[in-house]
Amino acid sequence: MDYLAVHIETNHRGLDSLTAFLSGRDIESLLIEDRYEEQTLGNPAAPPPTGDEPARVTFYLGADETGFAQLGAARIALSDFRREHPGCGTLLMTLDETKDDDWMDAWKAFWQPTPIGERLLVVPAWEDAEAEGRVKLFLDPGRTFGSGTHVTTKLCLAAIEGLIQGGERVADLGCGSGILAIAALKLGAERAFACDREPDCPAVVAENLARNGVSPDRCIVRCGDLLTDGALVKEMGGDYDLVLANIVSDVILALAPRVRGLLAPGGRFLCSGIIDTRAEEVAQALTAAGLTIGETLREEGWCAFLCR
Repeated sequence: MDYLAVHIETNHRGLDSLTAFLSGRDIESLLIEDRYEEQTLGNPAAPPPTGDEPARVTFYLGADETGFAQLGAARIALSDFRREHPGCGTLLMTLDETKDDDWMDAWKAFWQPTPIGERLLVVPAWEDAEAEGRVKLFLDPGRTFGSGTHVTTKLCLAAIEGLIQGGERVADLGCGSGILAIAALKLGAERAFACDREPDCPAVVAENLARNGVSPDRCIVRCGDLLTDGALVKEMGGDYDLVLANIVSDVILALAPRVRGLLAPGGRFLCSGIIDTRAEEVAQALTAAGLTIGETLREEGWCAFLCR
């Protein structure tokens, strides 16, 4: 199949707003090239960014009627976005036509092993790296899911390190590639339930479980929507020590009233994917649903809540 490789030029300052803009239009699996991150990775003494460092966001659409329609809608919306965000660089959109194999090569070219938190190292499935005392998470996102290195995922992974003590039951809602569930299992959780609305999810997660040496018996993976699929809700059950939801604000708002029914006594809910401008709205919904926010995690314009 042919694809459209769509590039949008921005800067370090504009990355959070631009990725949120695209995610809000159901454009996922973003490839982020950030000159500041490239030049300062692993250097704790690096100066803070000015915000003007060049950056680029790339995503892929099918070269078909659906893809062209989505491209046209994004281009029109980008014009308004450009007027509203004058400090985000040129926001110039360009595109190339590429083949299926080139799509995968693009991932391989930009994605390198990435340390996260104190104990984890996310490693592309086609690479290897010295662990240096870290737990390695081998990941292939497939054609649908992100690389696991977006700041919202990093917030979750860093928090999971301190939440898993051993033997926990974990649920990962909107699991994507399965990275959060797999991290919890490799850190000592006993079992996980993972689900996502994307049809590719079960196959991608199964492959990533195998890459990480995690038995499929420890992780149930399903495709479906917990907000509408009663059979899936029944199969999932409850009594989880940790429920994870690295998704988008609107889904967290809809999910909030159901969370307490999923948790074991003393269980916790970790939700991420919340842009700062919607943090107060989400926090109010979580509190109204009877949850207590114990910790708020923030980084680069994104927010995560750890609740009981």
